[in-house]
Amino acid sequence: MAAGAGVGAGPGGPLLAAGGGSGDAFATMPGVQRAAAMLLLLGETEGAPIWQRLEEDEVKKVSHAMVQLGSLESEVVEKLIIDFVSRLSNSGGISSNFERTEALLLKIFPSDQVSAIMAEIKGASGKRVWASIAQVDPEILASFLRNEYPQTVAVVLSKVRSDYAAKVLTILPEEFAIDVLNRMLRMETVQKEALRHIEETLRVEFVSTIAQTARRDAHEMMADVFNAFDRQTEGRFLAALDQANRGSAKRIRELMFTFEDLLKLDPGSVQTLMRKVDSDTLCRALKGANERVRGFFMSQMSTRAAKNLDDEMTSLGPIRLKEVDEAQGKMTEIAKELAEKGEIMIAKGNAEEELVY
Repeated sequence: MAAGAGVGAGPGGPLLAAGGGSGDAFATMPGVQRAAAMLLLLGETEGAPIWQRLEEDEVKKVSHAMVQLGSLESEVVEKLIIDFVSRLSNSGGISSNFERTEALLLKIFPSDQVSAIMAEIKGASGKRVWASIAQVDPEILASFLRNEYPQTVAVVLSKVRSDYAAKVLTILPEEFAIDVLNRMLRMETVQKEALRHIEETLRVEFVSTIAQTARRDAHEMMADVFNAFDRQTEGRFLAALDQANRGSAKRIRELMFTFEDLLKLDPGSVQTLMRKVDSDTLCRALKGANERVRGFFMSQMSTRAAKNLDDEMTSLGPIRLKEVDEAQGKMTEIAKELAEKGEIMIAKGNAEEELVY
């Protein structure tokens, strides 16, 4: 979550008290309610990874705050998003460890309560380390383990799934892997302190590094959020963000994937996309598109198919802008899914990555 929007803050009362302006409402909005509002904005798909990282008590606090949010004025939502993006853009990275966390908690809670919390964390941290390792590409773990003692590698591989251990062993140098196998065969019960030391080393030097590398850039996440807005909301928020943080607004624009970006598709990719999009969606999307985009897609069709599509668009009559936005949004989502699967290629705006034929 953004700085200043911690989950642990109290839920507070109703967000918009009678007679309070939107500026006051945002300024007095507790961190947990800001977190709840952001998760509502992100929705099920984008918000799921964040929900999964919350502890059970945090989920309860955020859910409770979400129930109490009521109706948020558009001005409050705008300020929330602008504040969120600005904080993430301007803040540097943060790091912590067991000792720093304990020191922070001791300033807030009684020492006996902190001792109980940290003891529970110590016991659970080992399980989380092994669970996290199992999610890492075997190539990455093998690269990390190459520089470790064979006995340490044997302990690590004895704690993960057998199929995962097998993949790592096949990647390691053969002589080294055989040494590790022999040690795994002769391994006795590992002392608790030795195992805890290995777990701590993995957590600090490996899992945390992987997590920081894999952490999604805040601008990328917000670009996806802006992609999900309708055209008017998107324009309003970007204009407001231009005033508050021009650099972030520019970066988000660069990362956003819009319907007009489909013009960057090569002919084969266009054909693939149109086969995946139903005719009604294509018709509504192109009816609201500019002449350049409409001509681009029609040029990839046969003369007969293009005429049929043109007739279908005419027969629709006037349609709402919302319907156009929904159809164009559906097409861009399908295009992104196809690109992720490698079925189509979307050229980047960067000239260095343009394709040359």
